[in-house]
Amino acid sequence: MITRDGAREPRLQVNQVDGIPFYGKDVERLAPGAVTSFDETVYGYPVESLREIPDGEYWVQALVSVYSEFKRADGHTVWMHDDRWEGQHWNTGPGNFYSAPQKIRLDASKGYKVSLVADQEIPPVQVPADNQYVKRFKMQSPMLTKFWGRPIYIGATVLLPKDYETSTISYPVLYEQGHFGLAAPMGFEAGAGRGGGRAAQPGPSFREEWLSENFPRMVVVTFQHPTPYYDDSYAVNSVNNGPYGDALLKELVPEIEKRFRVLHEPWARLLAGGSTGGWEAAALQIFYPDFFGGSWVYCPDPVSFKAYEGVDIYEDANAFFKQHEWYRVPTPNIRDTLAHVRLDVEQKNHFEMVAGSHGRSGHQLDVWESVFSPLGADGYYRPLIDQKTGVIDKEVANYWKEHYDLMYILQRDRATLAPKLLGKLHFFVGTMDTYQLNVGVEYLEAWMKQTEDPRLAGADVPVSGVYRAEFTYGDRKPHCWSGPDPTPVRIREMADYLLRHRPPGMPTPWYKY
Repeated sequence: MITRDGAREPRLQVNQVDGIPFYGKDVERLAPGAVTSFDETVYGYPVESLREIPDGEYWVQALVSVYSEFKRADGHTVWMHDDRWEGQHWNTGPGNFYSAPQKIRLDASKGYKVSLVADQEIPPVQVPADNQYVKRFKMQSPMLTKFWGRPIYIGATVLLPKDYETSTISYPVLYEQGHFGLAAPMGFEAGAGRGGGRAAQPGPSFREEWLSENFPRMVVVTFQHPTPYYDDSYAVNSVNNGPYGDALLKELVPEIEKRFRVLHEPWARLLAGGSTGGWEAAALQIFYPDFFGGSWVYCPDPVSFKAYEGVDIYEDANAFFKQHEWYRVPTPNIRDTLAHVRLDVEQKNHFEMVAGSHGRSGHQLDVWESVFSPLGADGYYRPLIDQKTGVIDKEVANYWKEHYDLMYILQRDRATLAPKLLGKLHFFVGTMDTYQLNVGVEYLEAWMKQTEDPRLAGADVPVSGVYRAEFTYGDRKPHCWSGPDPTPVRIREMADYLLRHRPPGMPTPWYKY
């Protein structure tokens, strides 16, 4: 890793956008004291070769991301980073080794040889302490441990309502999903900002609202389910990651329902989440329609693979560019709210290729591949996109479609899913989402508007088609817009939703308003 900025360690400056040059390669069984070298042939990003680094003064640093052997139940042996409850970040992952930053001068005319010693180990993660309202637990998953051949852990962080310790009632539960983290759900422990979490706005803190007398009482839970590929499993079963969907619903949720006083009924289990968590909130509701009672989906990852961050995996031949008759245009990936392109699809793939081979970068495209793709002959996933050339494997694209394309699944299984999902899906996204995730949501809404349901005739509600799904857009809002209202207002909306969908005559001692 090479940078001109000595204020921070180079390993902490690696990023897709505005990141520093870095170079990566695989080494096997590198013993203590052994040496490996990097020369101009080692591939890097965003500067492809060390030969192209201009002469000058730089800070440099080396890091060794340690892989462990996994002898999986499917007969394959793979080498992956064994997450230590940090959420798969190779530059901060416990157990990885790094060198002290070193200031050097590079002069190609004179040649140079720089020695870096990776003799410092990243320490274990410090788990925050529990308190009266926030509880955490971690458990080994029998299902996932069997699949991976090594101990695999899942866990939860639980936010309890006011008066939980002095009451005896059971509460509805909101499963709030997102990237791996150990912070309290909903931004409960954050400072001022009445939104809490993503929707923070000036005003009383979410904590103050949550602990007020006239606020709905419920339990909020975030899952922790890092995989050997990523900080999050996407909460579904996968041939590459293993049975994470089953592990969450058959191991983790029962443990939550045993440890805490929550209602064990589908109508009382709600979902919410943004970005990765938004896709999960939608997927869990769609894949397990009889288990959950409603989902609030914010800025979700691609709900249609016709809008895979700028790529149509079914129609495009190459992910890196759009081919027109006499010319081609690079496929944009990351943009700002003025539509200025900050990164294209080729650059994003090359960044991840440098960060880790076989999908081990710990970044976004690799995790989608690991979750959605079929198993490859070598035990790693069979890629949809060739990271060097951009060519799309259409057999893999069809596999993605049949197993994980949420829009296609809603279309294909409409007859069985529509009655179970009626009015349960609520989508929120900015029209200038940074990763173009609004496009898939717009495709989904457009299709739903084409469907008809005579029960909706004359209905004065913003719903679409047979699913009665709700769509709300933030004009020119970026990633991850989660609606116009602060979180306390959303919680009250959810409480009202629960009142309308509870079984007739069910008492509601948790409802405070």
